[in-house]
Amino acid sequence: MVFCGTGAMTINEITNGQVTHVGVAITWGLIVMAMIYAFGEISGAHFNPAVSIAFAYAKKFSWKEVPKYMIAQILGAFAASLILWFLFPASENLGATIPAVDVWRAFVLELLLTFFLMLVIINVSTGSKEMGVIAGIAIGSVVLLEAMFAGPITNASMNPARSLAPNIVSGNLHGLWLYIIAPILGA
Repeated sequence: MVFCGTGAMTINEITNGQVTHVGVAITWGLIVMAMIYAFGEISGAHFNPAVSIAFAYAKKFSWKEVPKYMIAQILGAFAASLILWFLFPASENLGATIPAVDVWRAFVLELLLTFFLMLVIINVSTGSKEMGVIAGIAIGSVVLLEAMFAGPITNASMNPARSLAPNIVSGNLHGLWLYIIAPILGA
């Protein structure tokens, strides 16, 4: 998921906008949808530490599973970011989340984006698993929608692992804390 989403952002960056903002948003929505269908029955399609924590908080997922999932999510995001760094060394950002507004406005926006995403996830999922025919479409569509309108302001992260890895690998640490805390609180 992180490879494709931040990959679209990276390619858009190094090609001076050839992918376009709309293309990046569509990429995020489609990769989330595809991964839900690919991994929903295996792992519950847990790609986001904030979502895993929220499921545990809602008693739909075991707290003892959360650390394992978070480690896998973060390691996967770092693997994706390191591959993009290798493939596209000219990129300065590697799809990092960098706020275009002050950090407190970005914090509130990320909190709300994640809240709305989690609202959809919790209502279309079965327990802690994203199964069912509509779950992938609904969740992917929300990611696409939120990336479409909020991408220019915050890069619409909604996912601490998705922000942590490309920001650290690219050295863009400005506002990183908000991309960790706001999604967890929002979810």
